[in-house]
Amino acid sequence: MAFCAKCGAEVAPGAAFCPKCGAPQAVAAGPSPAPAVTPVVTSDPLVGGGTGLAENIAGLLCYVLGWVTGIIFFLIDKRPFVRFHAAQSIVVFGGLHVISILIGHFIGFGFLGGWGWNGGSWGLIVLLYELINLVSFILWILLMIKAAQHEKFRVPIAAEFADQLAGK
Repeated sequence: MAFCAKCGAEVAPGAAFCPKCGAPQAVAAGPSPAPAVTPVVTSDPLVGGGTGLAENIAGLLCYVLGWVTGIIFFLIDKRPFVRFHAAQSIVVFGGLHVISILIGHFIGFGFLGGWGWNGGSWGLIVLLYELINLVSFILWILLMIKAAQHEKFRVPIAAEFADQLAGK
């Protein structure tokens, strides 16, 4: 039998208020529920080969600065999804960077007059250089969007090299 703490009147078990004075009553605690199981979180974000970031965010960051961030994430993150995107970033943007540098040298030699380019072939080389820059920009945006959506978008030809580099 329970009694009101304020007036001492008899209160029914489980009642929220005293029937005589209306004072709120403490409800008797029943059996406590089992504690919830919480996952063990370590203070080291690299345990398990991760960076502490969600896979899709880490995959997106592999492309932010081209092959540079690809190398960084390739070295610090061991998750297969992130590792693939890091390897693909290295292959795609590293390869496009090298091609761009080589064509840029041809253009530079043309400006110096060393190779005597005529107008037609000169224009094609500059057009090719600008086309590579445009393709690089489009791939950069596309690959970041696909990685953010947690899709494993595979660039033709480069994806096979990325698979080999990532260790598949």
